[in-house]
Amino acid sequence: MTLKRDAAACACRSVRRFCAGREDVEDARRTIRNAPPLESDLYHPVKSYLETLGFDVKGEVCGCDLVAVRDGERAALVIAELKMSFNLELVLQAVDRMAACDEVWLAVRASRTGRGRERDRRALKLCRRLGVGLLSVSATGRVDPLVAPEPWTPRPDKKRRSRIMTEHRKRQGDPVRGGGTRKPIMTAYRQQALACAAALSDEPGRPRDLRTAMPDAAKILQRNVYGWFERVDRGVYGLTASGRAALAAWATARG
Repeated sequence: MTLKRDAAACACRSVRRFCAGREDVEDARRTIRNAPPLESDLYHPVKSYLETLGFDVKGEVCGCDLVAVRDGERAALVIAELKMSFNLELVLQAVDRMAACDEVWLAVRASRTGRGRERDRRALKLCRRLGVGLLSVSATGRVDPLVAPEPWTPRPDKKRRSRIMTEHRKRQGDPVRGGGTRKPIMTAYRQQALACAAALSDEPGRPRDLRTAMPDAAKILQRNVYGWFERVDRGVYGLTASGRAALAAWATARG
């Protein structure tokens, strides 16, 4: 009986050790699954992508995450930097590497929603302006080229330039401190609208009477964008209660 009890106890201990071992393995697997992704996880997908383009790729060369060389008449040297997200540090690394190679590629982890900074049109435009490539690497290892590392000359936006120049020339003085975002801006249009409101504060008037001081008086009164004016007779406009309130509110800004 004693031998049977000893054998049974030994068997129980073996089962417990086996179960404990399996639990340790499962815990390890869970730890691996829940571990945050690393920049090094991007290395092999990017390496495979560049190898399909005929490059010989090696990691961590002279402080660069990835260096690729393609032999030919003149050997092509490509440097790639890996980051989990598109940020300023990555851009600074690209600028630093540009003088030492033919092309710079930036590789970032693709956001789950597909609307991360790497897809931001401003980030893409920055890469084009710098002439660096941008790769997006998904969790499954798929590599999508977002920007090619090519010299880029921006296409002039004449309409936008004209709008900015016109606003600058029409605005009287410098009524707005740069960098503010929470207050309405004193634009040239608002300045003229306030000037019209001030001229009509005592009595109604006609646009032609205001045209000398406010060239766009007729348009401002007719469109009535801010709701400051009202038509009291044919071709005659007066000031509403909201117009008077605006005059009081903007008195300091108008000087």
